[in-house]
Amino acid sequence: MEQPNNPLHGVTLKALLEDLVARHDWPGLAARIRIGCFQNEPSIKSSLKFLRKTPWARAKVEELYLADHRKIAARKKRNRRRAEMRAFASQGETAGEE
Repeated sequence: MEQPNNPLHGVTLKALLEDLVARHDWPGLAARIRIGCFQNEPSIKSSLKFLRKTPWARAKVEELYLADHRKIAARKKRNRRRAEMRAFASQGETAGEE
């Protein structure tokens, strides 16, 4: 079933967790979300087991993932706008030289 308004559609919990660990590492993740499985001998396997059983913890992890991806999208949009502005400015400079 198609879910266009669900940003987590098609993203597995394992992929989501691996992405967060790659971005923040375990200590950073533990600082952002105070969950024991991130603080004491963390691993993907043990964290997945805990998150699958604990809806409130999974919700916090999903919120962090979505917040990260909103920031990434905003940064890409800002960088694209800046590149367009630089390109426009450089076209104006070259046109003035002719």
